[in-house]
Amino acid sequence: MRMIIPLRSTRFRRAGRTGLARALWRILLAVWLLVGAAAAQAQTNQDWQPPAFALRQADGSEFRYPDDLAGPTIILFWATWCPYCKALMPHLQSILDEYPGRVQVLALSIRDDGDPAATLAEYGFGFRGFTQADEVAESWGVKGTPGLFLADASGRVVFDRMRVPPAAERAPAQPEVAMKHYQTAARNAPYWAARLRQALDQQQP
Repeated sequence: MRMIIPLRSTRFRRAGRTGLARALWRILLAVWLLVGAAAAQAQTNQDWQPPAFALRQADGSEFRYPDDLAGPTIILFWATWCPYCKALMPHLQSILDEYPGRVQVLALSIRDDGDPAATLAEYGFGFRGFTQADEVAESWGVKGTPGLFLADASGRVVFDRMRVPPAAERAPAQPEVAMKHYQTAARNAPYWAARLRQALDQQQP
């Protein structure tokens, strides 16, 4: 007697594989949509109100944020040893030169055992310098240098470097080449400054 294998079992196996493939595709599609939504939110969600602070300037006068703001303001958390700060700061000075009297830079030194005031003077940066701003950095959520923000006249942050999509910050380097910090800084600084200019232009009347 010959044994006849029902075709239905083969069909069930094929249907099972097809169903599994569809389920995997749906999962991959859902993950892709979630990643895309997160990236879009990171790019656009830059409007927030940071904590107020008060710091002494070099001349002993007190500066209160946001009460003493008179217009758009760039806030830089930096340190004299930071290669990214050294690459970025000339671009910030260029912005001051391009927008005379329409924007200011607050340079808040953190985690620094150097001489921030001497460094600002040496390079001729027209920033308002503040030292020992570690507590302010912590309250603003700054984990490392440079922390770079643009605030409007009311003190609301409208640009945050950390919320710029990281994939756009650098062109892909050759895998076999390990870039040093100063090389990465030189590549990233112009990009950060360009994005900052875009945000600043939106604040201009």
